Amino acid sequence: MKIIDFHTHIFPPEIRDQREDYLNKDFVFASLYTSPKARLATAEDLIAAMDEAGIATSVALNLNWLSHELCVRTNDYIMEAVSRHPGRLVGFGMVLPAAGEAGLRELERCIKGGLKGIGEVRPSSSMFEGEAASALDGLAAMARQHGMVVLTHSSEPVGHRYAGKGKVGPALLCRLISTYPGLKIVCAHWGGGLPFYEFMPEVSSTLNNTYYDTAASTLLYKMDVFEYAAAFLPRNKVLFGSDFPLISPKKFIQRIKALNLPVEKEESLLWQNAAGVLSLESGV
Repeated sequence: MKIIDFHTHIFPPEIRDQREDYLNKDFVFASLYTSPKARLATAEDLIAAMDEAGIATSVALNLNWLSHELCVRTNDYIMEAVSRHPGRLVGFGMVLPAAGEAGLRELERCIKGGLKGIGEVRPSSSMFEGEAASALDGLAAMARQHGMVVLTHSSEPVGHRYAGKGKVGPALLCRLISTYPGLKIVCAHWGGGLPFYEFMPEVSSTLNNTYYDTAASTLLYKMDVFEYAAAFLPRNKVLFGSDFPLISPKKFIQRIKALNLPVEKEESLLWQNAAGVLSLESGV
């Protein structure tokens, strides 16, 4: 069976090797990687983990940096990594509405450079206000025109606290999704509980172009969440994502296979849904 991992993170070697410098430069990076136990991985680390786990293709995500310059630098690395590993890596870049015209130019550069999406975005209410809202409109229009996917961070409004949890809950996600209904959006970490609201007809119709990845599930939920999703959510909605290097893809896949889901639902989860979202042929 082919496997597509929809949620992984890679960084240039200089960021991995100079972690302390970047902790002082970027609050989002610091919220996630202050602990020395929080591993930073390069493209080569990811390819090695994919080979070990039998993963055909991974989506390599960027980070929601707070500076345009860091977005550009890390987008360069992801584009270069994708070109070195064709077919194995699908790249997502990062652009900031606050960068205005420079952000639009960077998104255009990412598209020309072969990146297929934007993420992992951390939406905030300020994105919908003033000049940022106008810039966000432009970015969303360009992304939609070129068939790009937007992957957002999501966090549960209840439960334990953890590094980088943030406050991107179902209400904020619904605001983003309803503002840009033509945009293909993947909400990471099970959408912070958003799938539950698919039982509400008016919400379900808003979420018809929205998907959920399973990143970091083993740290957040009982494995029963997969059986719930298989039983109650539309079959194309859930995408396997590990959150490598935070989670071992190999161990995560082993736990999913131990659930003995129906074959067609396991295949949908592990590659078919992702292939559809990314418009990949035959899942590769």
